Amino acid sequence: MYSLLLTIVYVAFISLGLPDSLVGSGWPVMHEDLGVPLASAGILTMIIAVGTIVSSLASDRLTRRFGAGLVTAVSVGMTAAALVGFSLSGSFWMLCLWAIPYGLGAGAVDAALNNYVAVHYAARHMNWLHSFWGVGASISPFIMSYALGTRLGWSGAYGIVGGIQIALTIVLLVSLPLWGRVDAVRAAGSAGAPDAAVDGGDDPSTTGRAHVPLAQALRIPGVLLVLTAFFAYCALESTAILWASTYLVTDRGVDTATAAAFGSLFLLGITGGRFLAGFVADRIGDTLLIRGGFATVAVGVVLIALPVGTDVLALVGLVVAGLGCAPIYPAIIHSTPVNFGRSSSQAIIGIQMAAAYTGSTLAPPLFGVLSAWAGTWIFPLFAAVLVALGLVMSERLNRLVARRARDRSAATV
Repeated sequence: MYSLLLTIVYVAFISLGLPDSLVGSGWPVMHEDLGVPLASAGILTMIIAVGTIVSSLASDRLTRRFGAGLVTAVSVGMTAAALVGFSLSGSFWMLCLWAIPYGLGAGAVDAALNNYVAVHYAARHMNWLHSFWGVGASISPFIMSYALGTRLGWSGAYGIVGGIQIALTIVLLVSLPLWGRVDAVRAAGSAGAPDAAVDGGDDPSTTGRAHVPLAQALRIPGVLLVLTAFFAYCALESTAILWASTYLVTDRGVDTATAAAFGSLFLLGITGGRFLAGFVADRIGDTLLIRGGFATVAVGVVLIALPVGTDVLALVGLVVAGLGCAPIYPAIIHSTPVNFGRSSSQAIIGIQMAAAYTGSTLAPPLFGVLSAWAGTWIFPLFAAVLVALGLVMSERLNRLVARRARDRSAATV
């Protein structure tokens, strides 16, 4: 039962990654067909980002009322409808309209699935699942390339991915009884057992339990620390994805083809690193994964910034930074039920998703503004500040959690 549902969740994570690269890979053709400026992609992605933030913040209320399975199925259905809508759109305003359900569906399913896996499954699965998301995100540009090379065009690519999402929606709806049985078995197994987290025990099923308001969740000690760390990490990742190749070309003199290839290797480092991290995650734990990840990224940033005569160190540093990024996101999510309690984890993970989307949305244009003023040479400095912020905040959270654990142990003596 656990294995069957886990297989469905793995497929869901691949499907979640599929739409994420479609806009970027297809926009050079899409904006010409739609007759809008190249920069209009920013409007589209901003609408999607706002939708994901709103639905992430609402995910706790929705999941507690309807259950993770139904929220996941409906959310994937919304993204499927939006993608089909994209494929049928003949104007930019129609894309903007369909971007609303796209963002709302993406944020809700992301928060619901991440919390479900964090509560029900081991750390290795969280890393492997996010690696599978990277597989999906890597496949979609090939789908777009295939469609553009045939009569299907960019609308056909959206239609193909939309069809995949429809199929997944049907699978999720059929599997709804399985989600309930897994929750019931897990709840029975944990009945009467104290929760290892801050706020005491409860069963992992969130359906029907009291909603944790946003203001109340933010007042939980340590939440602002983890939100800041998560914001910093996602800001770092998105900035590197967008600007690293530009920095290599303009400031290090790397040819464009090589810079583009190593920009792709940064993403492959994240995907492959998460797969490898899954083999050791249960043994070394989330705390060491986060600490080691930030430390490895710091090494990569130093290699990128070294003022040496060869470009090799900068290129290697970008790959090292990608490998370091790999375990941070999954480990922060997986540690949330332990750090803050299962009863609050859905609300806090929803806020974490909102912080992630905020960092990913705001940091790249912020760097663009700063680089226009000072030059792209500040890329390693910008990255170093985000690494330091993420590491300091995560370490402060670790000390807070350790102090609480000592206080609980003292109280039971």
